[in-house]
Amino acid sequence: MTGKLILVRHGETEGNVAKILDTRLPGLPLTERGATQAKNFGANLTTPPQRLFSSAALRARQTGGYIEAATGVPLEVLEGLQEVQLGELEGSGTAAAHERFQDIYHAWHSGDLSLRVPGGESGEEVLARYIPTLERLRDDYLTDPAGGDVIVVSHGAAMRLVSRELTGVPWLFAANNHLDNTETIELLPAGDGRWTCTRWGRYTPPFAGATEPTGDDPMG
Repeated sequence: MTGKLILVRHGETEGNVAKILDTRLPGLPLTERGATQAKNFGANLTTPPQRLFSSAALRARQTGGYIEAATGVPLEVLEGLQEVQLGELEGSGTAAAHERFQDIYHAWHSGDLSLRVPGGESGEEVLARYIPTLERLRDDYLTDPAGGDVIVVSHGAAMRLVSRELTGVPWLFAANNHLDNTETIELLPAGDGRWTCTRWGRYTPPFAGATEPTGDDPMG
């Protein structure tokens, strides 16, 4: 058994509270509650990870910094792990903007990855920049049976899309199951080069039954 890749959604941000679509780097900072969530996440780890990474977004770096302080594992920032880029929807908090992104996001999960957010990314582009970074982490750190877990602090919508692609969890489950701040998706390397999902937020396998929408804040 090797270590797991643990994808962690960052702590609560000012954008999450205001329901603003905040995806452009560097992005908004953590709230006090978000900082507490990150501190608690680090303090509650039973074993420190072997490596700790985050996206370049300020909220992910701040979350990772609190985990570093709790565990003593240095934080490293990696390119390509930022949130889905929302182009013309960036900075909006309207119901129409959220619904527009939700329509596109669900289409990605159902197979239409070529669909593009106006002025932003397609699902294909998100996967193309994100997945190679995870594969490098797998090759570098998750091939040794004696190795520990690798933690990556990232973003809810991107994490869900990428994890569905890598593991084949049911698309309705992935599309509907929001991650709260500092919740995780945990991926175990499989022998055929794929991954097995061992945790998705509050859920553990099997995932097929839990397809009702949860939460109203998929972004960040």
